[in-house]
Amino acid sequence: MEQRIYDSRAQKVVDFEPREPGRVGMYVCGPTVQSAPHIGHLRSALVYDQMRRWFAATGHEVSLIRNVTDVDDKILDHARIAQQERGESEQWWALAYRVEREFTAAYDALGVLPPTYEPRATANIAEMIALIERLIERGHAYQAADGSASVYFDTGSWPEYGALTRQRRDQMEDAADSEPVGKRDPRDFALWKAHRDHEPLSASWPSPWGRGRPGWHIECSAMATRYLGEEFDIHGGGLDLRFPHHENELAQSTAAGQPFARHWIHNGLVNTGGQKMSKSLGNSLFAADLLASARPIVLRYFLGSAHYRSVLEFSDSSLAEAEAAFSRIEGFLARADSVVPRERSESQYPDAVDPAAPFAALTARRLTDGGVEDLPEAFIAAMLDDFAVPQALAVLHETVRAGNSAIDADDVVGAGARSREVVAMLDVLGINPLDPVWRISGDDESGLAEQALDSLVQALIEQRAAARAHKDFAASDAIRDRLQSAGVALEDTPNGTRWSLS
Repeated sequence: MEQRIYDSRAQKVVDFEPREPGRVGMYVCGPTVQSAPHIGHLRSALVYDQMRRWFAATGHEVSLIRNVTDVDDKILDHARIAQQERGESEQWWALAYRVEREFTAAYDALGVLPPTYEPRATANIAEMIALIERLIERGHAYQAADGSASVYFDTGSWPEYGALTRQRRDQMEDAADSEPVGKRDPRDFALWKAHRDHEPLSASWPSPWGRGRPGWHIECSAMATRYLGEEFDIHGGGLDLRFPHHENELAQSTAAGQPFARHWIHNGLVNTGGQKMSKSLGNSLFAADLLASARPIVLRYFLGSAHYRSVLEFSDSSLAEAEAAFSRIEGFLARADSVVPRERSESQYPDAVDPAAPFAALTARRLTDGGVEDLPEAFIAAMLDDFAVPQALAVLHETVRAGNSAIDADDVVGAGARSREVVAMLDVLGINPLDPVWRISGDDESGLAEQALDSLVQALIEQRAAARAHKDFAASDAIRDRLQSAGVALEDTPNGTRWSLS
Protein backbone atom coordinates (compact mmCIF):
# COMPACT_ATOMS: atom_id res chain seq x y z
CA MET A 1 0.00 0.00 0.00
CA GLU A 2 1.20 3.50 -0.85
CA GLN A 3 0.81 6.65 1.21
CA ARG A 4 -2.08 8.77 -0.07
CA ILE A 5 -2.65 12.43 0.79
CA TYR A 6 -5.18 15.08 -0.20
CA ASP A 7 -3.34 17.72 -2.22
CA SER A 8 -5.13 21.05 -1.84
CA ARG A 9 -3.74 22.34 -5.13
CA ALA A 10 -4.78 19.27 -7.10
CA GLN A 11 -8.00 19.14 -5.03
CA LYS A 12 -7.89 15.36 -4.88
CA VAL A 13 -6.21 12.49 -3.08
CA VAL A 14 -2.92 11.60 -4.71
CA ASP A 15 -0.06 9.14 -4.20
CA PHE A 16 2.68 10.61 -2.05
CA GLU A 17 6.24 9.92 -3.13
CA PRO A 18 8.96 11.92 -1.35
CA ARG A 19 11.35 13.89 -3.51
CA GLU A 20 14.14 11.86 -1.94
CA PRO A 21 13.33 8.24 -1.06
CA GLY A 22 13.23 7.78 2.71
CA ARG A 23 13.24 11.53 3.44
CA VAL A 24 10.30 13.91 3.92
CA GLY A 25 10.64 17.68 4.01
CA MET A 26 7.70 19.53 5.59
CA TYR A 27 7.15 23.26 6.06
CA VAL A 28 4.31 24.28 8.37
CA CYS A 29 3.17 27.86 8.87
CA GLY A 30 3.67 28.61 12.53
CA PRO A 31 2.13 31.32 14.69
CA THR A 32 2.21 35.07 14.40
CA VAL A 33 3.12 35.70 18.01
CA GLN A 34 0.82 38.61 18.77
CA SER A 35 -1.37 37.08 21.50
CA ALA A 36 -1.94 33.90 23.50
CA PRO A 37 -2.39 30.56 21.68
CA HIS A 38 -5.90 29.20 21.26
CA ILE A 39 -7.45 25.86 20.35
CA GLY A 40 -7.02 26.46 16.61
CA HIS A 41 -3.27 26.84 17.02
CA LEU A 42 -3.12 23.65 19.08
CA ARG A 43 -5.17 21.68 16.59
CA SER A 44 -3.03 22.74 13.64
CA ALA A 45 0.27 21.94 15.36
CA LEU A 46 -1.07 18.56 16.48
CA VAL A 47 -2.24 17.61 12.97
CA TYR A 48 1.24 17.97 11.53
CA ASP A 49 2.77 16.28 14.57
CA GLN A 50 0.58 13.23 13.84
CA MET A 51 1.71 13.22 10.20
CA ARG A 52 5.34 13.60 11.19
CA ARG A 53 5.11 10.71 13.65
CA TRP A 54 3.49 8.50 11.01
CA PHE A 55 6.12 9.30 8.41
CA ALA A 56 8.82 8.47 10.97
CA ALA A 57 7.01 5.26 11.94
CA THR A 58 7.05 4.15 8.30
CA GLY A 59 10.79 4.58 8.06
CA HIS A 60 11.21 8.15 6.81
CA GLU A 61 13.65 10.74 8.07
CA VAL A 62 11.52 13.83 8.58
CA SER A 63 12.67 17.45 8.49
CA LEU A 64 9.84 19.61 9.79
CA ILE A 65 10.29 23.38 9.69
CA ARG A 66 7.74 25.51 11.55
CA ASN A 67 8.34 29.24 11.46
CA VAL A 68 7.61 32.00 13.93
CA THR A 69 6.37 35.33 12.54
CA ASP A 70 7.86 37.66 15.13
CA VAL A 71 7.45 40.99 13.29
CA ASP A 72 4.09 41.93 11.83
CA ASP A 73 1.49 44.73 11.76
CA LYS A 74 -0.52 43.04 14.50
CA ILE A 75 2.45 42.60 16.81
CA LEU A 76 3.40 46.25 16.44
CA ASP A 77 -0.21 47.34 16.94
CA HIS A 78 -0.62 45.26 20.09
CA ALA A 79 2.55 46.69 21.61
CA ARG A 80 1.59 50.26 20.64
CA ILE A 81 -1.92 49.96 22.09
CA ALA A 82 -0.55 48.48 25.31
CA GLN A 83 1.85 51.40 25.65
CA GLN A 84 -0.59 54.17 24.73
CA GLU A 85 -3.81 52.96 26.35
CA ARG A 86 -2.56 50.93 29.31
CA GLY A 87 0.77 52.59 29.98
CA GLU A 88 2.72 49.38 29.57
CA SER A 89 6.36 49.59 28.61
CA GLU A 90 6.81 46.23 26.87
CA GLN A 91 8.62 46.55 23.55
CA TRP A 92 7.22 44.82 20.45
CA TRP A 93 10.11 42.35 20.36
CA ALA A 94 9.63 41.50 24.04
CA LEU A 95 5.91 40.92 23.47
CA ALA A 96 6.69 38.64 20.52
CA TYR A 97 9.18 36.59 22.53
CA ARG A 98 6.87 36.30 25.54
CA VAL A 99 4.01 35.04 23.38
CA GLU A 100 6.34 32.70 21.50
CA ARG A 101 7.23 31.08 24.82
CA GLU A 102 3.52 30.64 25.58
CA PHE A 103 3.11 28.78 22.29
CA THR A 104 6.11 26.57 22.99
CA ALA A 105 4.80 25.71 26.46
CA ALA A 106 1.37 24.81 25.07
CA TYR A 107 2.87 22.63 22.32
CA ASP A 108 5.13 20.89 24.84
CA ALA A 109 2.22 20.20 27.19
CA LEU A 110 0.36 18.46 24.34
CA GLY A 111 3.31 16.30 23.41
CA VAL A 112 3.83 18.12 20.09
CA LEU A 113 7.43 17.35 19.27
CA PRO A 114 9.75 20.29 18.62
CA PRO A 115 10.27 21.00 14.92
CA THR A 116 13.56 20.11 13.33
CA TYR A 117 14.12 23.85 13.24
CA GLU A 118 11.99 26.85 14.14
CA PRO A 119 13.24 29.94 12.24
CA ARG A 120 12.13 33.43 13.19
CA ALA A 121 11.27 35.97 10.55
CA THR A 122 13.59 38.56 12.08
CA ALA A 123 16.56 36.21 11.63
CA ASN A 124 15.99 35.75 7.90
CA ILE A 125 15.72 39.32 6.59
CA ALA A 126 18.74 38.94 4.25
CA GLU A 127 17.14 35.92 2.55
CA MET A 128 13.89 37.83 2.07
CA ILE A 129 15.65 40.83 0.52
CA ALA A 130 17.53 38.50 -1.86
CA LEU A 131 14.26 36.87 -2.95
CA ILE A 132 12.62 40.27 -3.55
CA GLU A 133 15.62 41.37 -5.64
CA ARG A 134 15.24 38.22 -7.70
CA LEU A 135 11.58 38.97 -8.34
CA ILE A 136 12.36 42.53 -9.41
CA GLU A 137 15.04 41.27 -11.81
CA ARG A 138 12.59 38.82 -13.35
CA GLY A 139 9.96 41.53 -13.82
CA HIS A 140 7.48 40.31 -11.21
CA ALA A 141 7.93 43.01 -8.55
CA TYR A 142 8.30 46.77 -8.47
CA GLN A 143 9.05 49.58 -6.06
CA ALA A 144 6.10 51.77 -5.07
CA ALA A 145 5.22 54.55 -7.50
CA ASP A 146 4.99 57.09 -4.65
CA GLY A 147 8.75 56.87 -4.11
CA SER A 148 8.54 55.08 -0.77
CA ALA A 149 10.60 52.01 0.10
CA SER A 150 7.63 49.67 -0.36
CA VAL A 151 7.90 46.88 -2.94
CA TYR A 152 4.93 44.96 -4.35
CA PHE A 153 4.44 41.72 -6.23
CA ASP A 154 2.94 42.39 -9.66
CA THR A 155 0.08 39.89 -9.75
CA GLY A 156 -0.70 40.82 -13.35
CA SER A 157 2.77 39.71 -14.44
CA TRP A 158 2.27 36.12 -13.35
CA PRO A 159 -0.32 34.22 -15.45
CA GLU A 160 -0.49 31.37 -12.91
CA TYR A 161 -1.59 33.63 -10.05
CA GLY A 162 -4.61 31.90 -8.51
CA ALA A 163 -3.39 28.35 -9.24
CA LEU A 164 -3.64 27.14 -5.65
CA THR A 165 -7.22 28.26 -4.97
CA ARG A 166 -8.35 28.10 -8.61
CA GLN A 167 -9.47 31.70 -8.78
CA ARG A 168 -9.26 34.10 -11.67
CA ARG A 169 -7.41 37.28 -10.86
CA ASP A 170 -10.39 39.46 -11.76
CA GLN A 171 -12.46 37.62 -9.13
CA MET A 172 -10.01 38.17 -6.28
CA GLU A 173 -10.36 40.61 -3.43
CA ASP A 174 -7.97 43.52 -3.14
CA ALA A 175 -4.85 42.85 -1.09
CA ALA A 176 -5.45 44.18 2.41
CA ASP A 177 -1.91 43.84 3.70
CA SER A 178 -0.91 47.40 2.82
CA GLU A 179 -2.29 50.72 1.63
CA PRO A 180 -3.08 50.87 -2.11
CA VAL A 181 -0.96 54.02 -2.50
CA GLY A 182 1.89 53.33 -4.89
CA LYS A 183 0.41 50.08 -6.27
CA ARG A 184 -0.16 49.40 -9.93
CA ASP A 185 -3.15 47.25 -9.04
CA PRO A 186 -5.05 46.94 -5.73
CA ARG A 187 -4.58 43.15 -5.85
CA ASP A 188 -0.79 43.45 -5.77
CA PHE A 189 0.58 42.45 -2.37
CA ALA A 190 3.44 43.77 -0.28
CA LEU A 191 6.87 42.15 -0.39
CA TRP A 192 8.59 44.97 1.54
CA LYS A 193 6.88 47.60 3.65
CA ALA A 194 8.39 51.05 4.03
CA HIS A 195 9.06 52.16 7.58
CA ARG A 196 6.37 54.51 8.89
CA ASP A 197 6.95 57.34 11.33
CA HIS A 198 4.64 55.94 14.01
CA GLU A 199 6.43 52.57 14.04
CA PRO A 200 9.53 51.89 16.16
CA LEU A 201 12.78 52.14 14.24
CA SER A 202 13.81 48.78 15.72
CA ALA A 203 11.08 47.15 13.59
CA SER A 204 12.81 48.15 10.34
CA TRP A 205 15.90 47.06 8.44
CA PRO A 206 17.97 48.67 5.69
CA SER A 207 17.33 47.47 2.14
CA PRO A 208 18.14 48.53 -1.45
CA TRP A 209 14.79 50.40 -1.43
CA GLY A 210 15.07 52.06 1.97
CA ARG A 211 14.32 51.12 5.58
CA GLY A 212 11.37 48.84 6.13
CA ARG A 213 10.35 45.32 7.01
CA PRO A 214 9.17 42.27 5.08
CA GLY A 215 5.60 41.56 4.09
CA TRP A 216 4.02 38.50 5.68
CA HIS A 217 3.99 36.30 2.59
CA ILE A 218 7.63 36.70 1.60
CA GLU A 219 8.72 35.49 5.03
CA CYS A 220 7.55 31.91 4.55
CA SER A 221 8.86 31.62 0.98
CA ALA A 222 12.33 32.67 2.11
CA MET A 223 12.43 30.50 5.23
CA ALA A 224 11.00 27.38 3.60
CA THR A 225 13.55 27.37 0.80
CA ARG A 226 16.46 28.33 3.06
CA TYR A 227 15.99 25.26 5.24
CA LEU A 228 14.36 22.73 2.89
CA GLY A 229 15.67 23.78 -0.52
CA GLU A 230 13.91 25.30 -3.52
CA GLU A 231 11.76 22.17 -3.85
CA PHE A 232 10.38 20.21 -0.92
CA ASP A 233 7.62 17.70 -0.25
CA ILE A 234 4.82 19.25 1.81
CA HIS A 235 3.65 22.73 2.75
CA GLY A 236 1.02 22.73 5.48
CA GLY A 237 -1.13 25.14 7.42
CA GLY A 238 -4.65 26.01 8.46
CA LEU A 239 -7.44 26.20 5.90
CA ASP A 240 -7.73 29.94 6.56
CA LEU A 241 -4.23 30.40 5.11
CA ARG A 242 -5.02 29.11 1.62
CA PHE A 243 -5.88 32.60 0.45
CA PRO A 244 -4.21 34.95 0.36
CA HIS A 245 -1.17 33.70 2.29
CA HIS A 246 -0.43 30.41 0.57
CA GLU A 247 -1.64 31.61 -2.81
CA ASN A 248 0.83 34.48 -2.58
CA GLU A 249 3.63 32.23 -1.37
CA LEU A 250 3.15 29.95 -4.35
CA ALA A 251 3.03 32.85 -6.81
CA GLN A 252 6.13 34.66 -5.59
CA SER A 253 8.20 31.48 -5.19
CA THR A 254 7.38 30.04 -8.60
CA ALA A 255 7.73 33.46 -10.24
CA ALA A 256 11.24 33.53 -8.78
CA GLY A 257 11.95 30.27 -10.60
CA GLN A 258 11.61 27.89 -7.64
CA PRO A 259 9.59 24.64 -7.87
CA PHE A 260 8.62 25.18 -4.19
CA ALA A 261 6.18 22.76 -2.50
CA ARG A 262 5.24 19.56 -4.32
CA HIS A 263 2.09 19.10 -2.20
CA TRP A 264 -0.13 21.45 -0.19
CA ILE A 265 -2.02 20.25 2.89
CA HIS A 266 -4.56 22.27 4.87
CA ASN A 267 -6.16 21.35 8.18
CA GLY A 268 -9.75 22.22 9.04
CA LEU A 269 -10.73 24.91 11.52
CA VAL A 270 -12.49 24.74 14.90
CA ASN A 271 -16.14 25.53 15.63
CA THR A 272 -17.44 26.33 19.10
CA GLY A 273 -21.14 26.02 19.70
CA GLY A 274 -21.76 25.58 15.99
CA GLN A 275 -19.95 28.83 15.13
CA LYS A 276 -16.56 29.40 13.59
CA MET A 277 -14.19 30.49 16.32
CA SER A 278 -13.08 34.11 16.04
CA LYS A 279 -11.96 36.94 18.26
CA SER A 280 -14.75 39.18 16.97
CA LEU A 281 -17.37 36.71 18.25
CA GLY A 282 -15.61 36.40 21.58
CA ASN A 283 -15.70 32.59 21.44
CA SER A 284 -11.97 31.87 21.40
CA LEU A 285 -10.83 28.95 23.54
CA PHE A 286 -7.37 29.67 24.85
CA ALA A 287 -4.75 27.00 25.37
CA ALA A 288 -4.18 27.83 29.04
CA ASP A 289 -7.87 27.37 29.87
CA LEU A 290 -8.10 24.10 27.94
CA LEU A 291 -5.01 22.67 29.59
CA ALA A 292 -6.42 23.61 32.98
CA SER A 293 -9.72 21.86 32.29
CA ALA A 294 -8.44 18.47 31.11
CA ARG A 295 -5.41 16.23 31.32
CA PRO A 296 -3.01 17.16 28.50
CA ILE A 297 -3.06 13.63 27.10
CA VAL A 298 -6.87 13.71 26.98
CA LEU A 299 -6.82 17.12 25.29
CA ARG A 300 -4.39 15.73 22.72
CA TYR A 301 -6.72 12.75 22.18
CA PHE A 302 -9.66 15.08 21.55
CA LEU A 303 -7.83 17.52 19.28
CA GLY A 304 -6.50 14.67 17.18
CA SER A 305 -9.69 12.63 16.98
CA ALA A 306 -11.29 14.26 13.93
CA HIS A 307 -9.96 13.92 10.39
CA TYR A 308 -7.45 16.67 9.84
CA ARG A 309 -9.40 18.15 6.91
CA SER A 310 -12.71 18.29 8.75
CA VAL A 311 -14.05 20.97 11.07
CA LEU A 312 -13.43 20.12 14.72
CA GLU A 313 -16.56 20.76 16.77
CA PHE A 314 -16.00 21.78 20.38
CA SER A 315 -18.84 21.77 22.92
CA ASP A 316 -19.15 21.80 26.69
CA SER A 317 -19.18 17.99 26.74
CA SER A 318 -16.25 17.43 24.36
CA LEU A 319 -13.53 16.99 26.95
CA ALA A 320 -15.68 14.86 29.26
CA GLU A 321 -16.46 12.53 26.36
CA ALA A 322 -12.78 12.38 25.44
CA GLU A 323 -11.87 11.59 29.06
CA ALA A 324 -14.36 8.74 29.13
CA ALA A 325 -13.09 7.30 25.83
CA PHE A 326 -9.45 7.56 26.81
CA SER A 327 -10.12 6.11 30.25
CA ARG A 328 -11.41 2.95 28.57
CA ILE A 329 -8.04 2.61 26.86
CA GLU A 330 -6.17 3.17 30.12
CA GLY A 331 -8.47 0.72 31.90
CA PHE A 332 -7.65 -2.01 29.41
CA LEU A 333 -3.91 -1.40 29.71
CA ALA A 334 -4.18 -1.65 33.50
CA ARG A 335 -6.16 -4.91 33.24
CA ALA A 336 -3.72 -6.29 30.70
CA ASP A 337 -0.76 -5.50 32.95
CA SER A 338 -2.37 -7.49 35.74
CA VAL A 339 -2.63 -10.68 33.66
CA VAL A 340 0.18 -10.22 31.13
CA PRO A 341 3.14 -8.51 32.82
CA ARG A 342 4.87 -6.33 30.27
CA GLU A 343 8.62 -5.99 30.58
CA ARG A 344 8.67 -2.24 30.98
CA SER A 345 11.27 -0.01 32.49
CA GLU A 346 12.40 3.55 32.16
CA SER A 347 15.15 2.29 29.85
CA GLN A 348 12.51 1.61 27.19
CA TYR A 349 11.92 5.34 26.93
CA PRO A 350 15.27 6.93 27.81
CA ASP A 351 14.95 9.70 25.27
CA ALA A 352 11.38 10.63 26.17
CA VAL A 353 12.62 12.89 28.92
CA ASP A 354 15.69 14.15 27.07
CA PRO A 355 14.83 17.22 24.97
CA ALA A 356 18.17 16.90 23.17
CA ALA A 357 17.39 13.39 21.90
CA PRO A 358 16.98 13.16 18.10
CA PHE A 359 13.30 12.58 17.36
CA ALA A 360 13.95 10.30 14.37
CA ALA A 361 16.16 7.97 16.41
CA LEU A 362 13.69 7.92 19.30
CA THR A 363 10.70 7.08 17.13
CA ALA A 364 12.59 4.59 15.00
CA ARG A 365 13.59 2.63 18.10
CA ARG A 366 10.13 2.63 19.62
CA LEU A 367 8.36 1.63 16.45
CA THR A 368 10.80 -0.94 15.10
CA ASP A 369 11.69 -2.71 18.31
CA GLY A 370 8.40 -4.55 18.59
CA GLY A 371 6.36 -1.58 17.36
CA VAL A 372 5.44 -1.54 13.68
CA GLU A 373 5.16 -5.32 13.70
CA ASP A 374 2.36 -4.95 16.26
CA LEU A 375 0.29 -2.44 14.29
CA PRO A 376 -2.96 -3.98 12.97
CA GLU A 377 -3.29 -3.95 9.19
CA ALA A 378 -6.52 -1.95 9.43
CA PHE A 379 -4.72 0.76 11.42
CA ILE A 380 -1.92 0.93 8.86
CA ALA A 381 -4.46 1.10 6.01
CA ALA A 382 -6.27 3.99 7.71
CA MET A 383 -3.10 6.04 8.20
CA LEU A 384 -1.96 5.40 4.63
CA ASP A 385 -5.35 6.67 3.43
CA ASP A 386 -4.75 10.41 3.90
CA PHE A 387 -4.04 10.07 7.62
CA ALA A 388 -7.56 8.85 8.47
CA VAL A 389 -7.15 9.11 12.23
CA PRO A 390 -10.88 8.57 13.05
CA GLN A 391 -10.72 5.19 11.33
CA ALA A 392 -7.40 4.46 13.05
CA LEU A 393 -8.98 5.27 16.43
CA ALA A 394 -11.88 2.95 15.58
CA VAL A 395 -9.33 0.15 15.12
CA LEU A 396 -7.73 1.13 18.43
CA HIS A 397 -11.00 0.95 20.35
CA GLU A 398 -12.01 -2.31 18.66
CA THR A 399 -8.67 -3.78 19.72
CA VAL A 400 -9.32 -2.60 23.29
CA ARG A 401 -12.71 -4.35 23.25
CA ALA A 402 -11.12 -7.52 21.87
CA GLY A 403 -8.43 -7.35 24.54
CA ASN A 404 -10.97 -7.02 27.34
CA SER A 405 -12.88 -9.99 25.94
CA ALA A 406 -9.67 -12.03 25.90
CA ILE A 407 -9.02 -11.15 29.54
CA ASP A 408 -12.60 -12.11 30.47
CA ALA A 409 -12.08 -15.46 28.71
CA ASP A 410 -8.72 -16.05 30.48
CA ASP A 411 -7.01 -15.92 27.07
CA VAL A 412 -3.61 -14.72 28.22
CA VAL A 413 -1.99 -15.05 24.80
CA GLY A 414 -4.77 -13.08 23.11
CA ALA A 415 -4.75 -10.40 25.82
CA GLY A 416 -1.00 -9.98 25.43
CA ALA A 417 -1.22 -9.65 21.66
CA ARG A 418 -4.00 -7.07 21.87
CA SER A 419 -2.08 -5.14 24.53
CA ARG A 420 0.99 -4.93 22.31
CA GLU A 421 -1.15 -3.74 19.41
CA VAL A 422 -2.80 -1.06 21.53
CA VAL A 423 0.53 0.25 22.81
CA ALA A 424 1.96 0.33 19.28
CA MET A 425 -1.01 2.36 18.00
CA LEU A 426 -0.85 4.73 20.96
CA ASP A 427 2.86 5.28 20.34
CA VAL A 428 2.22 6.25 16.72
CA LEU A 429 -0.49 8.73 17.75
CA GLY A 430 1.59 10.14 20.60
CA ILE A 431 -0.93 9.26 23.31
CA ASN A 432 0.68 6.32 25.09
CA PRO A 433 -0.07 6.84 28.81
CA LEU A 434 2.74 4.42 29.68
CA ASP A 435 5.28 6.84 28.24
CA PRO A 436 6.99 8.74 31.09
CA VAL A 437 6.83 11.92 29.01
CA TRP A 438 3.20 12.28 30.13
CA ARG A 439 4.27 12.15 33.76
CA ILE A 440 6.68 15.06 33.46
CA SER A 441 5.12 17.25 30.77
CA GLY A 442 2.41 19.75 31.56
CA ASP A 443 2.18 19.99 35.30
CA ASP A 444 5.64 18.98 36.59
CA GLU A 445 4.54 19.00 40.23
CA SER A 446 1.69 16.60 39.47
CA GLY A 447 4.03 14.23 37.63
CA LEU A 448 6.59 14.28 40.42
CA ALA A 449 3.87 13.71 43.02
CA GLU A 450 2.63 10.68 41.08
CA GLN A 451 6.12 9.20 40.94
CA ALA A 452 6.68 9.87 44.63
CA LEU A 453 3.36 8.24 45.59
CA ASP A 454 4.13 5.18 43.47
CA SER A 455 7.52 4.79 45.15
CA LEU A 456 6.01 4.99 48.64
CA VAL A 457 3.18 2.57 47.88
CA GLN A 458 5.51 0.09 46.18
CA ALA A 459 7.76 0.13 49.25
CA LEU A 460 4.79 -0.73 51.49
CA ILE A 461 3.65 -3.45 49.07
CA GLU A 462 7.12 -5.00 49.31
CA GLN A 463 6.95 -4.85 53.12
CA ARG A 464 3.53 -6.51 53.01
CA ALA A 465 4.81 -9.26 50.71
CA ALA A 466 7.73 -9.92 53.06
CA ALA A 467 5.37 -10.10 56.04
CA ARG A 468 3.13 -12.59 54.23
CA ALA A 469 6.16 -14.68 53.25
CA HIS A 470 7.02 -14.95 56.95
CA LYS A 471 3.36 -15.70 57.74
CA ASP A 472 3.10 -12.49 59.77
CA PHE A 473 -0.47 -11.88 58.66
CA ALA A 474 -1.16 -9.31 61.36
CA ALA A 475 1.58 -7.06 59.95
CA SER A 476 0.40 -7.76 56.40
CA ASP A 477 -3.18 -6.78 57.23
CA ALA A 478 -2.00 -3.67 59.08
CA ILE A 479 -0.14 -2.43 55.99
CA ARG A 480 -3.19 -3.11 53.83
CA ASP A 481 -5.47 -1.28 56.25
CA ARG A 482 -3.05 1.62 56.51
CA LEU A 483 -3.05 2.04 52.72
CA GLN A 484 -6.82 1.62 52.54
CA SER A 485 -7.37 4.36 55.10
CA ALA A 486 -5.23 6.64 52.89
CA GLY A 487 -7.42 5.87 49.88
CA VAL A 488 -5.15 3.27 48.25
CA ALA A 489 -6.76 -0.04 47.27
CA LEU A 490 -4.67 -3.20 46.74
CA GLU A 491 -5.51 -6.04 44.37
CA ASP A 492 -3.59 -9.30 44.61
CA THR A 493 -3.22 -11.02 41.23
CA PRO A 494 -1.26 -14.08 40.03
CA ASN A 495 1.32 -11.66 38.69
CA GLY A 496 1.75 -9.53 41.77
CA THR A 497 -0.06 -6.82 43.70
CA ARG A 498 -1.50 -3.80 41.93
CA TRP A 499 -2.60 -0.57 43.58
CA SER A 500 -5.09 2.12 42.67
CA LEU A 501 -6.70 5.13 44.28
CA SER A 502 -10.05 4.07 45.70
